[in-house]
This record gives sequence, structure tokens and C-alpha cells, in this order.
Amino acid sequence: MRGFVDKIKNFVVYDADREFYAKIFPDSVSRKDLMRLRRMTASDLQEVLEIEKKNYQFPWEEDIFRDCFRAGYHCWVCEESDKVLAYSIISIGAGEAHVLNISVDPKEQKQGIGRKMLEHLIEIARDQAEIVFLEVRPSNPVAIALYQNMGFNEIGIRKGYYPAENGREDAIMLALHLV
Repeated sequence: MRGFVDKIKNFVVYDADREFYAKIFPDSVSRKDLMRLRRMTASDLQEVLEIEKKNYQFPWEEDIFRDCFRAGYHCWVCEESDKVLAYSIISIGAGEAHVLNISVDPKEQKQGIGRKMLEHLIEIARDQAEIVFLEVRPSNPVAIALYQNMGFNEIGIRKGYYPAENGREDAIMLALHLV
């Protein structure tokens, strides 16, 4: 039975008891706690691409997301009432994990959704990796603060990593040791 429950958790992270308590005791559960995390599917791509385009001047195209599915990366969405609010992607292999993308709809930012998704990615990686890597634009202080608050440390710079309006922007490389 436990194996079955673990398999279900690989597709949906949601606590029905929280929804019940939210109905009975509305102030006892936060909105963020009621948001559902689940595996991203191809049918989510339209909403995911809309969020991607709102957040980035040089957004990923649909084929990149499809490549992530094909590669077996862990692709997740955060939804509320069947509306995708955010998404995240992490690759894991050879004892390392790499956060490839976390993006929250601009209307939903600064409500803890990005943190919720990052915490989830770290938990996924914990059983399979010793370290989690990610890159972030120096021009994104909100993300940098989140990552540092979650225990990530700067380990280097990737020169010209991101496309930018006037050429290329460096990336700050961050790492979180899980062991």
C-alpha cells in the first residue's frame, strides 16, 4: 500500500484535510496551503507559456518544455481552482540536481508560491542528489533573496549566460548541499 501512495505523491501533492478545515474554519488554513502541486502535462503548456511570456523578455518556446518532458525532468505546476499559477522544472542525475526554471504568474508573485515550489523541488532532489544547482540573473534581486534565504550559496559566475536586450547577461551560480 505504501508504494501505491508514494506513486500517487509523484503526481499530486495535495492535502484534502486542509481543504476540509478551510471550509469549516476558514482562518485556519492559508491560501498557499490550499494550492495544489502536481506534475505538469502537455495540456498545461498553454497556461505555462503564458506565464513564461509574461515573466521573460526571452521566453522558452514550447519545444523546450516538450524536450523537458522527453528527457524525464521533473516538471510541476502549482494550481488553484484548476488555474495554473506557477511552474517549475528540475533535472536530477549523477547525484546532482539542477533547477532549470521556476516561474510564478506576475499577478501571483510575492505570496510564497515560488518558495513553495522551490521547497518541493528540494524535497524531490533530497532522495536522489547531494547538491542542487541553479542560475539566476543578477538583475533579479527578489529571486536571489529567496534562494539565499533557502540556504543556497554563490559558487561562481557564468559569463554571458542569459540573452539580454543589449547582448548577454551573466548568471550567478548558486548551490545548496543536501547532505
